[in-house]
Amino acid sequence: MIKVNCLNPIAACGTDLFSDQYEMVDDFKAAEAVLVRSASMHELTLGEELLAVARAGAGVNNIPLEECAKKGIVVFNTPGANANGVKELVVAGLMLASRDLMGGYNWVKENASDENIAKLVEKQKKNYAGNEISGKKLGVIGLGAIGAKVANIAFRLGMEVYGYDPYVSIDAAWSLSRHIKHITNVEDIYRECDYITIHVPALDSTKGMLNKDAFAMMKDGVKILNFARDILVNDNDMKEALASGKVAKYVTDFPNPAIAGVDNVITLPHLGASTEESEDNCAIMAVKEIRNFLENGNIKNSVNYPACDAGVCATAARVCICHKNIPDMLTKFTGVFSKEGINIANMVSKSKGDFAYTILDVESDAGEESKNALEAIDGVVKARIIK
Repeated sequence: MIKVNCLNPIAACGTDLFSDQYEMVDDFKAAEAVLVRSASMHELTLGEELLAVARAGAGVNNIPLEECAKKGIVVFNTPGANANGVKELVVAGLMLASRDLMGGYNWVKENASDENIAKLVEKQKKNYAGNEISGKKLGVIGLGAIGAKVANIAFRLGMEVYGYDPYVSIDAAWSLSRHIKHITNVEDIYRECDYITIHVPALDSTKGMLNKDAFAMMKDGVKILNFARDILVNDNDMKEALASGKVAKYVTDFPNPAIAGVDNVITLPHLGASTEESEDNCAIMAVKEIRNFLENGNIKNSVNYPACDAGVCATAARVCICHKNIPDMLTKFTGVFSKEGINIANMVSKSKGDFAYTILDVESDAGEESKNALEAIDGVVKARIIK
């Protein structure tokens, strides 16, 4: 039985996909696979039995990726599974930034007991007037699964959409409307757009990218949306830009002590993927990734090891090896099986940064002796025999 631990509640439509060869356990240390949403794994001790972690969501800053890679633990995420849920909230964010819906709502709530409220409305509503988004320029920074959906729906709502992503994937490029203006310099978005929404991962290169230098290039009264990660925006610089009127509204899904409650900031409690549909999609995708890896050795949507797919094993055994991305590893692997007189029928090897992953389909049974010989090779992190 393969032991699976859930660090957070995972939708049953996902966990129900596990076959009878899987067992759900409460003990993290005993698990061979872990499903997680927002729980932090940085304080946990990674067990020797642990083979895979699947994050039911896109962000993985709650997982110690480097430590997992060094231990041969493949970490998966579920890109795109919650994209529609986040896209819809971004659309709501556009409306909140454009029309003073929150001010109007709060006024009605505060005056709910006034018997003359219906008459007062006609006098008060001018205080909460706003602008329409149709015809305005929207800059979308990051054209991944979410950014592409946001760009497309914004165009359909009548906006003139500028998209920036130097690393846009083929899938995202195909999904983008031909009406989206692809920008090669993010500064053009800063200068041209009335609204800016950011959809990039939190990396060293993107941390604090929306700062005083970026704000200085923007139009006066620009409206900024952040449904990606809070650290993409320099909060102190944002507060100064809001106070000066450079930024008219800041809508973010990430409350923190620096920005919550600041005038002209609309802060939501990280609701982007908080829909039943998104949670279901993430759970299903995460479980499928785990099963494909544990049963077939294939890797799809890993953030610390390369994508590697050899299909379903049709030979006597399949050997999967997590190893360092260094020269001569394949020669050493084949040497192990050559010495044992085992023929290799198929081989797939991919690398990603400092680490690599190799799948070998062999025509004779491979046992513990083969596994031990592989793990004795300098640079091999973990070897596993399937079937």
